[in-house]
Amino acid sequence: MSIFRADRKFERFEDVTPTLLKKEGVKLLLCDLDNTLRLHSEKEPADELASWVEDCRDAGVQIVIISNNGRKKMMQKFCEPIKVPCVWWAKKPVSTKLTEAMVKYQFKPSETVMLGDKWSTDVLAAKFAKIRAWQVEHRKLVV
Repeated sequence: MSIFRADRKFERFEDVTPTLLKKEGVKLLLCDLDNTLRLHSEKEPADELASWVEDCRDAGVQIVIISNNGRKKMMQKFCEPIKVPCVWWAKKPVSTKLTEAMVKYQFKPSETVMLGDKWSTDVLAAKFAKIRAWQVEHRKLVV
């Protein structure tokens, strides 16, 4: 598999369903935050994100947000209501934080996927960590 492209592409995070995750054997879903799960300007989790996280959790999937965003308090405030652990200032495409998450939550690379919007950070970090890279379109405001 090429490091220059994602293993799968989706229009939006909501297209990554719990059914698909189970079918693909995904138990740990590492997610980028800005422009993947939320618009950069959103201060609180949208209802659809909260529902999606809960559905994934009910399906036995652990979600961890791994972001290059360096604003720790903002990240914690955003992630706390949906009860998702977060890693800020991850320095992707360096894969260290992805590997640390697999070790911490005791999942194998074969059970792990990185979901993000950018090839230059999210996809490359996944490839360097030897896990699957799934890419979504850059999240945009729908008017």
